[in-house]
Amino acid sequence: MELSDKSARQLFAAVKANPTRKRFGFGRMPALINIDLQKAYTCVGEFATAYETDPRQLEYVNQLAEAFRRKGFPVVWTYVAYMESGEDCGVWGTRTNTPDSLQNIKVGSRRAEFDDRLVIDRQRDIIINKRMASAFFETNLGSIFTFHGVDTCVITGGSTSGCVRATVVDSLQRSFRTIVPEQCVADKHESPHFSNLYDMMLKYADVLSIEETLEQLARVPAREAAS
Repeated sequence: MELSDKSARQLFAAVKANPTRKRFGFGRMPALINIDLQKAYTCVGEFATAYETDPRQLEYVNQLAEAFRRKGFPVVWTYVAYMESGEDCGVWGTRTNTPDSLQNIKVGSRRAEFDDRLVIDRQRDIIINKRMASAFFETNLGSIFTFHGVDTCVITGGSTSGCVRATVVDSLQRSFRTIVPEQCVADKHESPHFSNLYDMMLKYADVLSIEETLEQLARVPAREAAS
């Protein structure tokens, strides 16, 4: 094992400055997956489980969502919420049982609500209640993407080291080109945030700035309207 005295932030900065992997790039049909941008994780000061990395994260996510809609590409929002019993959280919900615990994010609760700052088109956008870390696990996301012919996933949300990473790995394993806009993901602490960005950049995804993500998206031809 290689040893280093660099922080996770420094390791990520170094690989970003000198990339060693070929980029996947955008394909012909990208989809945007916004992971768990709900109040339990975004309302800092209200909920102990909430966190913030880039203060403009939700603004950037809104920009991406609008750009995807203009091109006719799918926009997906996921959230976690469970039955009153919490049994649909499975063994994941057995480690703690406090008001802040995962399985106690109940369907219809304030913790399950999307952040009020988000602009969601509830007539057009795809909204998925997921129960596990990956947006693909036991949801209909895969069949939706097959229907749309999706070949690229742009993934935002939180946490970088948890549900974002799980979705990124599943995206790659399904042979989707996978892109993570750096300013659009967040975590509770900088060490897991940057260590996972580092890991994803080397193995699973293109980690780009929001500006470059929007620039690359702008070069993808818009989807032809259905006749």
